[in-house]
Amino acid sequence: MSTNSARSTRLDASAPTQADTGVPTLDPSIAQRLKRNEAGLVPAIAQEATSRRVLMMAWMNDDALARTLATRKATYWSRSRQELWVKGETSGHTQAVRDVWLDCDGDTVLLSVDQVGAACHTGADTCFDAGGPLPLAGESVIAS
Repeated sequence: MSTNSARSTRLDASAPTQADTGVPTLDPSIAQRLKRNEAGLVPAIAQEATSRRVLMMAWMNDDALARTLATRKATYWSRSRQELWVKGETSGHTQAVRDVWLDCDGDTVLLSVDQVGAACHTGADTCFDAGGPLPLAGESVIAS
């Protein structure tokens, strides 16, 4: 992505830390630009930095985004477990973050990552392998 794109903005990879806890906090200038859903979350798309292949979609709250910016480790919010999780912490399939971008509406984050191992919890390279393509008008798709 070009840094002079009118459609997206690269987020600064430095996040201030809260002095008394050492836990990263989201810069207020970034926080005010985010448009969160009713649960306080924004979708985060992970894209492989070199191939540009879309790997997965997950959710981030302010804490997950702050930790991602501060550590360069993709950190997400688990809606089912109601907790933060660092990609690869248990599986070893990590995402080292190169860049983080905010879209033009402030409602989606794009992570450019170096993926190690499978991105999908199913073991697939991406979360879009198993679902496969959907048929467009005038086309048929053979189920795999």
